[in-house]
Amino acid sequence: QVQLVESGGGSVQAGGSLRLSCASSGFTYRRYCMGWFRQAPGKEREGVAAIDSDGSISYTDFVKGRFTISKDNAKNTLYLQMNSLKPEDTAMYYCAADLVYPQCLSLSYEYNYWGQGTQVTVSS
Repeated sequence: QVQLVESGGGSVQAGGSLRLSCASSGFTYRRYCMGWFRQAPGKEREGVAAIDSDGSISYTDFVKGRFTISKDNAKNTLYLQMNSLKPEDTAMYYCAADLVYPQCLSLSYEYNYWGQGTQVTVSS
């Protein structure tokens, strides 16, 4: 059974940094995508970044240059390094995974496997 567990969220001031982690289990395939999505109260869920098994990466324009997605295959862990955080980044951040490659590299693709989320709050 696929399990995704996020951690690393918290409350920071604008301009600060956080690193989110997503520990995965039961998800061992040669081709896949993993991504970070976020949702603020009353707003639509949006894709933040995605990475596939070959290392190809997609970012939304709102975080490009500030956020970095990466993965450690040996540790089965996905990361999102977030720098220069803005109040607009405040949201619940979710880790997701899917096997429909390469379609899942699109940030609009509907992923099938999801974690429970970790809250990120950025104050001005």
